[in-house]
Formats: sequence, C-alpha cells, structure tokens
Amino acid sequence: MFENFFADPKTILLGVLTGLVFGFLLQKGGVTRYDVIVNQFRFRDHTVLKTMLSAIVVGAIGVYAMLGLGLIESLHVKGAQLGLNAVGGGIFGVGMVLLGYCPGTALAAAGQGSRDAIVGIIGAIVGAAVYAEIFPFVDRTFGSMGDLGKITLAGAAHVSPWVIIAALTAASVSLFIWLERRRTPSTSA
Repeated sequence: MFENFFADPKTILLGVLTGLVFGFLLQKGGVTRYDVIVNQFRFRDHTVLKTMLSAIVVGAIGVYAMLGLGLIESLHVKGAQLGLNAVGGGIFGVGMVLLGYCPGTALAAAGQGSRDAIVGIIGAIVGAAVYAEIFPFVDRTFGSMGDLGKITLAGAAHVSPWVIIAALTAASVSLFIWLERRRTPSTSA
C-alpha cells in the first residue's frame, strides 16, 4: 500500500532544501509576522501583496522560460471550477483572517518559534481532514458552477502567455509604485 508513498531520497532532500530556502525567504521578507498578515487585511501593510505578486511574476517567467527551452514538456493545468474555487477561497480566507497566517507563513512562523502558528497548523490539519470528508457534498453542490475546464488566461484571451506575463508585470510595478507614493508623504511645498 505504501510502496510509492515516499519519493526517492534525492527528491526528498531537494524538497527539504527548497522548503528551508522558501521559509528563510518568507522570514526575511517579513511575511511570517502576525501583524504583517493582519495589517494586509486592514490595508495598512502591503508586504504580503508585494511578495505574492512578485512570486507570481517570477514564477510565471520561470515556468514559461523552462517550457520554451524544453526543460519541461508541458503544463499540467488543473480545471478552473469557479464554484469550488469560491468555496475553497472563502474557507482559506476566513482561516487566514482568524489565524493571521497562511499555510506557508504559518509553517515558517512556527519554525521561528511562534506558538500561535503551531495552534493554527493543528487547526489547518483538522480543517483539511473535515473538508476532505465533506468534499463529496461540496463537489456535488458547487462543482459544476462555472466549470471552465482546463484553461489559462492566455488560452482564454487567445494570446501568447508572454503578453499576459508582460501585462501582469507592468500592472504589478505600477501598483508597487502607487502604493509607495501613497505611503511616503510628499516633501514638495
């Protein structure tokens, strides 16, 4: 039953190293702090927004560059089921607001000694188990709502993925500049 449960040692080691680097970067970026996450929801601190948008842009560039260079064969796109995404996003959002961490930042915060994050991780595991049990009902109820199939923004718009990446990059940079200008009081008379 468990013969394929664990990957080979090289894959596990690479996963552990990647996780350590990811956690280190989250901690250095400041997004493992409760007040940073909560103040994102209060529109007072945009560290999380900047971190996530930067990760999305860099990840998109990396994935499509590897695809273009033949380093990966194809993308395995999961179907866009908007009803299920709304339910999952709602549960995720409520949990994040109540805890003050998302799953990745909670693990990194626990690694730096935040006891509240450990309680949240236990709650997330229990919540995931409950959701797994009720998923058949959720799928029957919301699974067919807005089922767009396996589609990407570029595919829906019938443009190159690089057009979407360029637009996302430009929008992100513009947003970052606007947020910084709003935060920094003008020194001109």
